Amino acid sequence: MAWYNTTGPLADTVISSRVRLARNIKGYPFPSRLDANHANEIIEKISAPLESAGFRRINFSDISPIMATSYVERHYVSPEFATIETPHTLLLQETSGTAIMVCEEDHLRIQSILSGLSLEEAYKNASAIEKRLDADFDFAYSDTLGYLTHCPTNLGTGMRASVMMFLPALSRGGYIASLAAQLAKLGLAMRGLFGEGSGSAGCMYQISNQITLGVNESEILAKLTEAVRQISESETQARKNIGEDALDRLTDKVARSVGILKYAYMISTEEFIKLFCEVRFGISLGLAENISYEQLGTLLVEAMPATLTLSSESTPKGEAARDKLRAARIKAVLDAAG
Repeated sequence: MAWYNTTGPLADTVISSRVRLARNIKGYPFPSRLDANHANEIIEKISAPLESAGFRRINFSDISPIMATSYVERHYVSPEFATIETPHTLLLQETSGTAIMVCEEDHLRIQSILSGLSLEEAYKNASAIEKRLDADFDFAYSDTLGYLTHCPTNLGTGMRASVMMFLPALSRGGYIASLAAQLAKLGLAMRGLFGEGSGSAGCMYQISNQITLGVNESEILAKLTEAVRQISESETQARKNIGEDALDRLTDKVARSVGILKYAYMISTEEFIKLFCEVRFGISLGLAENISYEQLGTLLVEAMPATLTLSSESTPKGEAARDKLRAARIKAVLDAAG
């Protein structure tokens, strides 16, 4: 199941949904104070039942930095997880969009990522894995504080839920800063494509809960879902308010962007992200023909530097070679459905 292949009533504004549960095993220090022996011990204990359930085990100490970065680009691990020096492992079941980071900031980061507005289903997936492990392990828990986590901001449910939204009209109208301020008042945060500290590449933003203590999971999911629906309505209205002159200029820009994607000899990552935004916006307005959300979503992963490099028969030597490879890959994906 690919999280970027968006379908459903909010396909124009919502790309994906993710739910992540932070858990720690009682009796072990948090990963920041965990030695290699205890880290490996936790990894072995957690991996056994999940591998038997069909999860693939990827020991990050055994893979290249490029491969580790590719998992970041596919949103299965955090950028921080990819660079940890102590033992850490990913347990992955791609068919269900479920990934477990073992020994990141917490002993366990159980994540489910699905396409579209699918928060309830993502929570069910993550919760099912948590319950399976809870039968074998004693998670650190306080009757007062809930689940104990390395970062105090995750205390309580230990749950972070987020929705990746595509908001080009609100971005162009200069409304993102005020929207982020309004969301903060509701206990929600607005971040970039790769989470905290990342930029707003391609007009894509993660909307997530900030409060985990004193609320339950259902309340978090309900508040986030309602906020996403309201933001989607605002984005849709902003698109409807585009004037005729602006629409003509946008139509021209979309047509030029489609042409570059289909025929350019070299395309950088930065340029691709800009073109992605223009063309996806064009699709939503009926201005781009013979290109689908699914094709663009596929490229949103396959055109990223590390993933692109891994797909090549020989490692591209330098940025120019990689930019040529990216342009060829984009053309291949767009031509495949032509």
